[in-house]
Amino acid sequence: MFPSVNDLLYIQVASADSKEVDKEYKSRIADVEDDTLLIEIPIESGSGRMKRLFMGDELSIYFLTDQGVKNYFNTYVLGFADDIVQLVRIRRPELETITKIQRRHFLRVVAKLDIAVKLKDDTRFVALTEDVGGGGVSLLTEGKYRISEGEQLYCWLLLAYKNGSIDHVPFEAEVVRTKKLETGRIMLMLKFVSISDMERQKLIRYCFERQFDFKNR
Repeated sequence: MFPSVNDLLYIQVASADSKEVDKEYKSRIADVEDDTLLIEIPIESGSGRMKRLFMGDELSIYFLTDQGVKNYFNTYVLGFADDIVQLVRIRRPELETITKIQRRHFLRVVAKLDIAVKLKDDTRFVALTEDVGGGGVSLLTEGKYRISEGEQLYCWLLLAYKNGSIDHVPFEAEVVRTKKLETGRIMLMLKFVSISDMERQKLIRYCFERQFDFKNR
């Protein structure tokens, strides 16, 4: 079932800050459109503080059925609208994506992007990503680089959008897993440990562009 007007939503906002990601906010659906939901500004449970959202923010949401069953879906902020009060426009979930199991993982898409990497010993190299997302990236390196799990890397990712514009996204990441391939190359799976909200929004924007492309092929 879809959430409807006046339904109460319970929201968590994707963030690299563990304290922030565990906070829960409440909002109410003000209007339902074909592909979007208009919701009130979220309020933090307990403190009553308003939560400022930004374009591209990823949200993990659940709402309750009449029987008290939690229904989860993931979505993101599309923009804002002014009514009597300001409202937040979010992507309306597709029916098949609404589940009774919470999935708070960041969106990831397959993408071959240039990434510059600096190791702790100041070794530098350029590689290609395998996938990217709001929570981290995976990339392929040559076997000659000795990189271990738990190591922190300094990276710069090159994003090319559909409109032709280009962005560089700097971040610090931790190697959470390494995998040696038959070719001798090494796959590194990274999670972000330091990335600004602005840079993360650039990355999420790119991911949603890619996801839209895949869906419409």
